[in-house]
Amino acid sequence: MPLFRLALLALAAALPLSAAWADGVDDARAMLRQGQPAAALARVDAYLKDNPKDARGRFLRGVILTEQQKPDEAIAVFRALNEDMPELPEPYNNLAVLYAAKGRYDDARRVLETAVLAHPGYALAHENLGDVYAQLAARAYAQAAKLDPKATSTREKLKLAEQLLAR
Repeated sequence: MPLFRLALLALAAALPLSAAWADGVDDARAMLRQGQPAAALARVDAYLKDNPKDARGRFLRGVILTEQQKPDEAIAVFRALNEDMPELPEPYNNLAVLYAAKGRYDDARRVLETAVLAHPGYALAHENLGDVYAQLAARAYAQAAKLDPKATSTREKLKLAEQLLAR
């Protein structure tokens, strides 16, 4: 399976720094980096009570939930960010990574295609979209090989797709 890459804290560098950020979200980010995801989540949640629309805080919350292996909660965070702030590419990417991890490749493809159309310079989304296309191709070739086991070209293509995904 390809290694889909999260945009972890890239959003932190993309938006202007405020005093509240430095006091709240920056603390939570430091806690997460120190291996304290529960404390980081508590800190970012406290920050978001006073700043519920803050993109950085919401994004970090999604990252923390992802790190805590709570994909459904993280998906909800990134979907809401995409709806509220469609100009930010990182939440699209992370949502797609979570979809791909659940085997929801069509959803991941749709989200990443939206991201690269809106943000053509966002390389990570392009890379992850390529990984999703490769996964979809492998599935299609596997189905074709199952339906026609004698088709050597299909088996060769499946083998190539599997080699690509193993990298």
